This record gives sequence, C-alpha cells and structure tokens, in this order.
Amino acid sequence: MSIDLVKASLALDFGMLFVIAIWVTSLLGLFLLFAWIQERIPALAWWGTAYLLGGLSGALWRFSDVLAPFVSADLASALLFVAVGMIWSAARLFHGRPVLWGPMCCGAAVWLVASMFPAFAHSAGSRLLIGSMIVAFYTFLTATELWGERRRTLLRRWPAIFVPMLHGAIFLYPVVQATIAPGEGPAGWINLYVLEVVLYVVGAAFIVLILAKDRTVRFYKVAATTDPLTGVLNRRGFFEAAQSVMERHRNRKAPVSVLAFDLDHFKSINDQFGHAGGDAVLTLFAAVARRTLRLNDVVGRLGGEEFVALLPSTLADAAVAAERVRAAFVAAAVSEGQKIPATVSIGIACGSPLAAIEALITRADAALYRAKTNGRNRVERDEEAVPAAPRSPPDARGAMTGGLIASRGVA
Repeated sequence: MSIDLVKASLALDFGMLFVIAIWVTSLLGLFLLFAWIQERIPALAWWGTAYLLGGLSGALWRFSDVLAPFVSADLASALLFVAVGMIWSAARLFHGRPVLWGPMCCGAAVWLVASMFPAFAHSAGSRLLIGSMIVAFYTFLTATELWGERRRTLLRRWPAIFVPMLHGAIFLYPVVQATIAPGEGPAGWINLYVLEVVLYVVGAAFIVLILAKDRTVRFYKVAATTDPLTGVLNRRGFFEAAQSVMERHRNRKAPVSVLAFDLDHFKSINDQFGHAGGDAVLTLFAAVARRTLRLNDVVGRLGGEEFVALLPSTLADAAVAAERVRAAFVAAAVSEGQKIPATVSIGIACGSPLAAIEALITRADAALYRAKTNGRNRVERDEEAVPAAPRSPPDARGAMTGGLIASRGVA
C-alpha cells in the first residue's frame, strides 16, 4: 500500500469518527433536553443545549470548506468553546450556583481574538495547542464545581469528578508534547482525540442523568421526612435519623440524650394571636433549635407544639444544650417577627445507644411533665440512665409515640 493510500485511509477514518462524534453528541443533547422536560432540572437543559451546540459546531467545522462564504472554521471553533463553557455552567446550576456569563464565553472570545493574528491563524500547531488548553480549562472547572459539592453522597459518585478530570488531562497532551518535543506534530493522536470525545460525551451524559435522578429521589425523600411548616424532620424522618445516629454510636458505647420540648401555653397563643401567630411561634422555635444545636444533632416535630431532639452527648452536655435553646427561644420570641412572648419547657433523658429510642422519649417526656408542673420555662432531667434494650417493633413504636402525644394534655 502506498503512502498516499495510507493517508487517504487515515483521512477517511478521521472523517467517519468525526461524523459519528457529531451525531452522538447531538442525539445525546436531544435526550438530555427530553430528560429536562420530564424532570424540570435547569442543569439538564443547559447540558443538553451545550451538546447540541457542540454538535452544530462540529458540523460547521467539518463542512467549513463548503460553508466558507457564510461560516468560518474559527467561528465553528468558538461555538465549541461556548458549548464547553455551558457544560461548566450546567455543573454550577446543578448545585445552585449562578451562571457566570463572562467567564463562560471567555474561551470563545480568546479564540476569536487570537484568530485575528495571521501568525496564529496559519499555525495548525498553535491552534491545536490553544484549543486544547481552552477545552481542558473548562473541563477542570466542571470537575472543580462537582468537587465543591459538600454533600456526603458525592463521595459515592467519584465518576462525576474522575471523568471530566481524565478528559481534561487528555486534552492537555498537546501542551506536554509542545514542551517536550516542540518539533513533532500531534497528527497521530487526532483519531484518538475524536474517539475520546465520543466516549467522554457518552460518559458525561450518563453521569449527569444519574446526578439528576439522585437529586429527584433526594427531593421526594426530603419532602416525605420533613415537616412542611417548620422545616425540621417530621415524626417519620426523626425516627429514621435517630436510629441512624444511635447505630453509629453503638460500637463506641457512647451515650445519647433525648430532649423533649413543649411550647408553654400554646393554646393561649393560638387563641390570642390566631393560628397564623401560632404557626409563626412554631417556625421560630424550630429555627432557634436548629441554629442553637449542633449540626449532628437530630431535631424533629412529633406533632402540634411538641418537638424532640436526639443528641450524641452525655446528660450534662445535653442539659447545657437544652438551657441554651430555652434562653435563645425566650430572647428570640420577644425580638423577632410579631414579638409574641413565648417560652418552652424541656425534659432530658440520657442512656445507652443500645436503648430503644421510644424508652428515651418516654423518660424525657416524664421529665418534661415535671418541668411543666414546676412552673414551665425550665429544664428538667431524668438522672437515671436508660439501659440497653431490644428495639421495639415498628407498629409498637408508632403506637407508643402516638400515645405520648395524646397523653400530655398540658399546655
């Protein structure tokens, strides 16, 4: 086979791979837009539009000779850099960060300005070098946005970070080659570049769909376990979170404490200020409890004006935390919102992490009743530690907590 035939074969392979890359990218863009219509997650719309724009730029670049009077190869390349910038913006949107329009279009602007210089416009090596650096820059920014997500679930989604990092590293090859061997061209790597782009767009689309599905599942799970008025956990969410905390502390045999809260004279507040005023007091207390307690403490609303918290701490530390919540709520109730005077009574129980959560709540509830009897707006604690006990069946647990709420009857 002659050298000319080898070159023709390589050119044909490159052309076929490039067309495949265009079609795959465009179809994935349509698929992501369809997913956006279903899920209504803005990041999917941006990612899908970026893929379509990338497919369009590839088609314009591939057929730039035919379209030369209307579209230049430089404009096609600029559209590609806008597309990779949009993928970075989609990663920002996915985690609630705003779009930075200037930086997103900066790569395309740098390319268009550089193309105005003849030395750059007629140097294939320089064009490949700058283009690869722009793509790698935005790809690393995308990986950085994903890495900046602080939710622990991201630790189980390492491909979301690894795939763009690998893609950016591959596109930095021309920079490394230009440093090590300035005189050698990258022609032998062109087909590998195109193939890697196809694999990357497929892998990235798969990852973003998994992230979107995870977000949807998380949204419905949060909705099912959160009290809509106060924003703290509802009864179901509290028991699930409390059991998880207790299981983590069982190996260390570290004590856990339960705080039972009940807003004082809440019926009178409702009668005097209406249900809107009562709801405002409930919301205020939940906000005070969340910002006063630690991040790893579990706070929930069992019903009405009754709240509960699980703290991985000793009885003494729990008493300090309870007093801090009581004082903070009294201060907030007379300085925020409608300035409705309100106080809270708190009961505390502490015990083994092997104890039933229902037993801890029962003992804390008894201490709360003493706080009510002894004048309200105070903290009472059960000095006897709750021993380890087998867990109650789910039905018994629900009946017990329901009975606790129904049995108080003290405003």
